[in-house]
Amino acid sequence: MKFLFLYYTSLLLSCTALPASAQTAKEIISLSEEKMRGKSSEAMLIIRTIRPGWSREMSIKAWMKGTDHSMILISSPARDKGIVFLKRGKEVWNWMPTIEKTIKLPPSMMSQSWMGTDFTNDDLVKESSILTDYTHSFSGDTVIDGRSCHKITLIPKSDAAVVWGRLITCIDKERLIQLHTRFYDENNELVNTMNATDVKMMDGRMIPTRLEMIPADKKNQRTEMVYEKVLFDRPIEASFFTTEQMRYLK
Repeated sequence: MKFLFLYYTSLLLSCTALPASAQTAKEIISLSEEKMRGKSSEAMLIIRTIRPGWSREMSIKAWMKGTDHSMILISSPARDKGIVFLKRGKEVWNWMPTIEKTIKLPPSMMSQSWMGTDFTNDDLVKESSILTDYTHSFSGDTVIDGRSCHKITLIPKSDAAVVWGRLITCIDKERLIQLHTRFYDENNELVNTMNATDVKMMDGRMIPTRLEMIPADKKNQRTEMVYEKVLFDRPIEASFFTTEQMRYLK
């Protein structure tokens, strides 16, 4: 009974990890994803796109409910203000205020750059599911920033419509935080590397507040995503995530 109590406490609070022998690779991925997502979340973020000769900064607001609903609103700069992305199930929509039009994004666009950053559309709106579209296996242990980590390899299932041919992610054993992920294409060539740093307490959860995406073939180029504020597990109705709601967000 004590073991079960500890298990469910760690799952709900996302503060501690079970012994590795009690967890499969998929379970560790699931707990790590839940830690960053919760049952729902509302976040304010800064995204900086950094290039050799220039840089650009965007402010965004994001809402998520489970794994099937997400909404992203760009609040600055002025030229992009009001652009909205909506994910609902396997559908992804984009509201463009300048032309007052809602566009449904086809699966072929998921691998394309999101708003000129080094993140893809799929990275931001999570059209594919890291849990259901991939198989998961341990591929050893490693150390990231002095923290002992599980190294887990994710291979897409044969029938999954996904962007990546393989992912390798490193998850802190103690706090179940994803600290490092490498993204490979279908030819097993490294495309992007993501590092998660600046672990801080946000609304009762220890999470990385800075994500850095670095493309493998573009020197001195990267994109930073910085969490300024996150609220977890506040009620959000599923009816919030509609194409009608997109045009009224502020």
